[in-house]
Order: sequence, then structure tokens, then C-alpha cells
Amino acid sequence: MCVHWFLIYIWRESIKAIPSTNMPSCNYTAVLLMILPLFYPISTFAHPHHHQCSMHFNRKVFQRNMTNCKKLQTLGAEFGWNHHNSSVVDICIGASQQSETGWLAWGLNPLSQSQMIGTRALIGIRQPNGSLAINTYNVTWETKLGCGLRPSEIDVGVRDVKFEYVGAFKYYSICATLIIPKIYNTMRLNHVWQVGHEANGVEPLKHQTTLENVDSTETVNLASGRSHSNGVYRHNLRTVHGLLNIVGWGTLLPVGVIIARYFRRFPIQYPWWFQAHVSCQLTGYVLGTTGWIIGLYLGKASKPYSFPIHALISHFLFVFATLQMLAIRLKPKPMDEYIRYWAMYHHLLGCALLAVIIVNIFRGIGIFTPNHTWKRAYIGLLGALALITLALEIFTWAKFMKGTDGTDPNRNGNKNKIGTNSSPQTQEVPQL
Repeated sequence: MCVHWFLIYIWRESIKAIPSTNMPSCNYTAVLLMILPLFYPISTFAHPHHHQCSMHFNRKVFQRNMTNCKKLQTLGAEFGWNHHNSSVVDICIGASQQSETGWLAWGLNPLSQSQMIGTRALIGIRQPNGSLAINTYNVTWETKLGCGLRPSEIDVGVRDVKFEYVGAFKYYSICATLIIPKIYNTMRLNHVWQVGHEANGVEPLKHQTTLENVDSTETVNLASGRSHSNGVYRHNLRTVHGLLNIVGWGTLLPVGVIIARYFRRFPIQYPWWFQAHVSCQLTGYVLGTTGWIIGLYLGKASKPYSFPIHALISHFLFVFATLQMLAIRLKPKPMDEYIRYWAMYHHLLGCALLAVIIVNIFRGIGIFTPNHTWKRAYIGLLGALALITLALEIFTWAKFMKGTDGTDPNRNGNKNKIGTNSSPQTQEVPQL
């Protein structure tokens, strides 16, 4: 809440700092509406999407006389079930893998939330020699710490279990009939699924730790088919977090720097450059800080799967970006003796922030591995900004070499003095 009011204060005070001119009026607060479309993905988690299962899996479900089938949100997994009563359930789980050896796991968790620790699991393993084995396992906290996961008895009855591998699709599937104890609620059943590529005999080895692996949990109502996944909710929040930071920190701040460098006086003298510069920086700061706040929530909501270096850099960026924004109100006046040193500090800190921002955005994009769409899109965006900067830099030097040196008009007989009113074209504003 304190950060919320601080952002409002920064926004209000910064708008006051923009010199009043005859520039066409603009409702700066409306710029905040840019944020709203970015939050659309969050609303989708409340509406379950029952995507159609693959033809191969549908055939398997039909053979087991199951009436429900849906694609799960992660790992390309598919889930089919038949709810006989509160204690007997038929289930099928299937997923493709790129490797011919590996394992597929599915299980139930009696705890209050769907998570890996505490899961009673069925795990099918395919060995390098092609043999198949399936056993029951108890996934405990020690498993997460790296201790071996060995077969053990579970409190869920299992019968008619079948583990299959289809080589043509590299498709693993487990089907079974479960006798569920009363501690499990089939109207709100926490289930977990996972895949891995290596095993040591009947001991599955550690799976990957991509976000898809982390988010492979769900709470489902077996009677109605409706489901809720915290993993999907976190995924949508991560999408908003990434969009806000890329648009705010990674796009608008560099655009503001380009405006200050090339449109202040030379090679292009744009009378409203300062207003445009401040608007870009301010909007980028608000969007980026909103993304940073969402990142804080994500870090708190998924403590077992945190990214400390990415978070530490983001805290650094927020602190020093805030210092840059406060400069809008605290910048020295043109007649102050130390304005030159302040301008150097402001310029160097801004350049350093841009470099760190780009590095941290790529670190954040790396968390979405193996999805490379974000990386390609941001590389394309940076490439476009780099081309624009290069073109303006070439234009600057070409104009300079032709003899237009871009010196201050005040030095060539202009009677305007520092401290007197001047038009926007010749107004002395410290370089940002």
C-alpha cells in the first residue's frame, strides 16, 4: 500500500514538474490505462478451458470406458477419469517426451493445497533396455532435498494398473482404478503430474525445474470437471510481470533516452522534447514498478522456486530508477554551479540502468525456457531501437561534418540570458 501511494505521489509531482507550454493538452493519467489490457491474462485462470484430448489418448480413455478427458495446462499432459462414487475412480494420465527413456508420474495429495510434497504417486519408468516398471511412491520433503525416491506403500488403493509406451509418438501413459480413502475429497481433489528423463532402476531421478514442471498441479472436481490451478494463475501473473517490465523498463525508458539525446537541440531541435522525454520516463517507471510489485508477490507465493539473482537485480533497478525519477523535481536550476556535475551523474546513471535492465530482462526471459518466443520478440525490439539510434547517430555526424555544429544559439548574438524567459526552442534545460 505504501508503494502504491508513493507511485501516485511520483506521478502527480512529476506532472507538475513538466513546464507549462502551449503544447496540446493531454490527460497524463490516461496513460495508466495502458496497464489494464496487460492484466487480461489473469482473468483467464478463473475459467476452465477443457481442450480436446489427442486422438491416441481419446482411444485409450474410450477403451477404459471413461467419460471425461481434458488436456492439462503443462507438460503436454492429458488426463481422463471416470467417477464411480466417492471412493472409486478410474484414471488415465498420458504425456509425450522427447526421449525414449524416462518416467511419467501422477499422484494425489491429501494436503490443503496441490503440491509435490506429500503426494502419493504412481510412477512408470522405461529403462534403456525397453523394459517397463510401475510402482507406488510417497513424495516427501526429503525427496525435494535430493534424497532418493524409492517404491513404498501408499494409502490409496491401486488395482488394474497399466503402464504403456508408444514408440511412434514417444508417448507414456498410466491407467488405473483407485480406491480413495475418506481423507481425499473427490469434489476438490489435488492431483500432481510430472515427467523426467532419467532413472536409476526403479528410482526416478530429478526432473527439470522449468516453470512448466513447477506448475504441474491442479485441484479438480471429479463430478463436474471444473478445475483450478495455482500454477496457471502464477503463469498468467508471470506473463503480466514480463509484459510490464519489457514495455516499461525495457522499451519506454530507452525511448526516453533517445529523445533526450537526439531531439534536445542537435541534430533535431524539437520544442517539446522535454515533455516527451519526461512522459516516456514516467510512464515507463510506473509500468516497470507495477511489474516489480507483481514480481515481489510471485517471489512470496512460490518460495520453493525462487530466482534470487533476478530478484536482487530488480531491487537494484527499482531503487536507482526511483532516484532518476526524483531528479524531475530535485534537479538543480540552470544557474546553479554544480549543474554540470549533476548532468554527468544523471547521464551516467541512466546509461548504467539501461544496461542492467536489458541484462535482467534476458534473465527473466530465461526463466520461461524452453519458450523462446519472448526472447526473439525482445531481441527484435532491441534491434529496432538500435537501428533507430544508429540512424540518428549517423545523421548527427553527417550534419556535424557539413558544418552545422549544433552550438547553443545563445552564443551567437542571442540576447536571451540564463535565468530569463525564453521560447521552448532556446530554453536551457540540463541534459538528461
